[in-house]
Amino acid sequence: MWTADEISKLCYQRFSELPKRGKPEPGREWTLLAAVVKCSVSPNQEKVEEEVVSLGTGTKCIGRSAMSSKGDVLNDSHAEVIARRGCIRYLTEQLQMAVCGQGSTVFCQGEEMGKWKVQSGVSFLFFTSHTPCGDASIIPMMIDHQSQPCPPIRSDELTPIGTNEKAERVNLKRRAKTQTDGINKHPRLEEPEKSEDELQCGGSLVENHTDSPAQAPAESPRPEGENALTNVVLKQRDNVLTQQSLQDIHRTGAKCVPGGPEDPLQPGLGYHSTGLLRVKPGRGEPTLSLSCSDKLARWAVLGFQGALLSHYLQGAVYFSAIVVGRCPYSHQAMQRALITRCSEVTALPAGYTVQPPELLQSSLEFAHSQAQTEHNHQPGKGRVSPCGAAISWCAVSDQPLDVTANGYKHGVTKKALGTSKARSLICKVELFHSFLSLLAVTDKSHLPESLRGKELQTYWDYKQVAQSYQQASLQLRSQAFPLWLRSDRDLLQFH
Repeated sequence: MWTADEISKLCYQRFSELPKRGKPEPGREWTLLAAVVKCSVSPNQEKVEEEVVSLGTGTKCIGRSAMSSKGDVLNDSHAEVIARRGCIRYLTEQLQMAVCGQGSTVFCQGEEMGKWKVQSGVSFLFFTSHTPCGDASIIPMMIDHQSQPCPPIRSDELTPIGTNEKAERVNLKRRAKTQTDGINKHPRLEEPEKSEDELQCGGSLVENHTDSPAQAPAESPRPEGENALTNVVLKQRDNVLTQQSLQDIHRTGAKCVPGGPEDPLQPGLGYHSTGLLRVKPGRGEPTLSLSCSDKLARWAVLGFQGALLSHYLQGAVYFSAIVVGRCPYSHQAMQRALITRCSEVTALPAGYTVQPPELLQSSLEFAHSQAQTEHNHQPGKGRVSPCGAAISWCAVSDQPLDVTANGYKHGVTKKALGTSKARSLICKVELFHSFLSLLAVTDKSHLPESLRGKELQTYWDYKQVAQSYQQASLQLRSQAFPLWLRSDRDLLQFH
């Protein structure tokens, strides 16, 4: 039906068509790319159309003190989160078209009054140019070392702590860094000259094609064929790695959530614990943003539509597959981080289930990855650094492009901060207002049952009365993620 390389090429091409604003400076700045792709299968299953409906770039998060009680700041600007939030904009518009009888290409009338469901033959898959930060990025160190999405925190960035135990942990971290410096540095081999087709899509090919599916849902339309064979190859590679005497693992800068187990910080393989919830590093202070590995695992149980749109949907909307671009990658680590941790969750309400996505890797690398940027870096251009801007693009009719920095619109003046001019179109309050617009065009006789006869005002109010979603969330937290960090209620009381 489609291959991982076809999906990655489609996403890279969509990125290349966007305006220059917000993109990294070639040879000096790098970023991550993520996208949501809609796949539509014709009734006779002879034709499949793939369309990028949301795309995001970004690597930054804001600290706890920068969060806003007005819902007007983007807390998490990692590419995966940006792409998902843009997709919520897209789904909201599609629901509004369905409600108004304008012909949605995604939704059709459900069996319950006021409820809608995804059309037969329509599915969504998720693409990310790099292994998601957090648990999925803790993988065996390979010869072609490349950096991870969350760069490891250096020991000299740690805040000094008075206790001997904490001081020893700092010393361990320093020793680990010293002992692994020689392992992490490898000469980059000369790469083959790229074809014109590769340059156009912003990727680079590797000899070993690694389309690598995990266990897919039974209803998946994907044929086995080549992907089944390469899946065996990837598993054999992982088994060989585990049998060898590995000296180190890729590190993640994402820290274990407070109140739970911590990383041992021992040299080499003993540096990290696996399977744990992690928060993304901020600029000098802790964040409340869970890692992308954790969020993707959560979406495989709750769906990626969020609490608000669940009012209108007969069931959760899941990603049928996750495709990762060329980068350090482990099928076992992806399986552990995104699927295994939530595989035993039970007692979910109707419309929710554990829906493990198919896991695939492409052989095409993002042209603006950290590895490619370092490879193409020229003396005199300044040090290589992550791009400070984040781009959101989605397939909506009005203002599809949204560029931000530090949680606000890119280029906004200090005078405009706190006003609607400074808001990203995918911040909480803007997505809430889009939902209220959907509510306003819905005939009262066709309102979903969960929204009838209730005095609701704030963002918090509307989220809490999404009963099925909240029940599913409770089951997920109690059975798989008891340490999941939740935003303070005071930060969600905006109108």
